[in-house]
Amino acid sequence: MIKLKTSQELKIMEHAGKILSETMWELIKAVGPGVSELELDALAEKLIIEKGGEPGFKKVEGYKHTICISTNDVCVHGIPSAYRFKAGDKVGIDCGAYYNGFHSDMSETTVVEPVSDEVKKFIATGKKALEESIKQAVVGNRVFDISGIIQHIVEVEGGYSVVRSLVGHGVGKELHEEPEVPGYIFGRRGKSPELKEGMVIAIEVIYNMGDPDLTLDNDGWTLRTRDGSLSGLFERTIAITNKGPKLLTP
Repeated sequence: MIKLKTSQELKIMEHAGKILSETMWELIKAVGPGVSELELDALAEKLIIEKGGEPGFKKVEGYKHTICISTNDVCVHGIPSAYRFKAGDKVGIDCGAYYNGFHSDMSETTVVEPVSDEVKKFIATGKKALEESIKQAVVGNRVFDISGIIQHIVEVEGGYSVVRSLVGHGVGKELHEEPEVPGYIFGRRGKSPELKEGMVIAIEVIYNMGDPDLTLDNDGWTLRTRDGSLSGLFERTIAITNKGPKLLTP
């Protein structure tokens, strides 16, 4: 069941999103040669707590870190390690903040310069897909409309592949709620969930430079591309309002 949020609940979620967004952009600035994944994880926890929140991902059963880290061919759910970034790395950060009973969820992908023009184009495509899909998050549209924009920009314009085994989702008192928000079209538009005022969703652009297939590491969490190609991840938490999409994690 899709849970609509009250205006008071949306205010709480907006604050949870502010905590997360401020943290995320500080993490992105911290990415550089010689910085380790574990150092980023520790910084994320410190920042979220200082801002009055709690690490949302630590509330996921069995997960012990504040962020998931996606370096190079890692797609999602990468456990932070002692690996230190070097020039040419692609670095994705996925993080959640919990505040006063509600979650926020956000991810961003960056690079450690210098990187090739091909990698720059790959990253730019994911950013564009996120930006344009958010514009579809309006009352009366359907999840189908968000999915279609992501798939078109990633696959038709970019020539890359949307990962089929992972999707965006509702956000609220639980980190993952209904509805699912795929980055690709399936089924009929009329059967897709309608966007209504009070819905809060995490729109996720999860895509690979090569094939869409993933493989699971022995740690039981880390999903990486089966063909070893780069993977990208962009995510924002969005509230559906009568005035248009409200970005809770700007």
